[in-house]
Amino acid sequence: MIPTSGKRVGGSRSGKPIMAFLDLIGRRWALRILWELNDGPRRFRALQSACSASPSVINQRLRELKAWNLIAPSGEGYCLTPSGLELLRLLLPLNAWCKRHAVSRKGEPSKMRKT
Repeated sequence: MIPTSGKRVGGSRSGKPIMAFLDLIGRRWALRILWELNDGPRRFRALQSACSASPSVINQRLRELKAWNLIAPSGEGYCLTPSGLELLRLLLPLNAWCKRHAVSRKGEPSKMRKT
């Protein structure tokens, strides 16, 4: 089932758009597919290989990401839509924050460093 705003989604009964998005992006391989497409269009087999996932799982994630208008088929496989590109631009600062606040192997917060 594709997470949709206004409907109950995993982890939330509110149906708020952010909860539907977090449900989608938290699904196995969804974010990885988006990261892979950040470097340009990729064919199905390349995405499957990058994720080491079954074809049925990759197909399901592609359907879900297309339904959210984050990716689209192209002559070269799949590519990010303008909305998908915007999302990745928004996630880059979050990625930088995560790197700064990553927990070390000993369970102690890492020292903050400039990126």
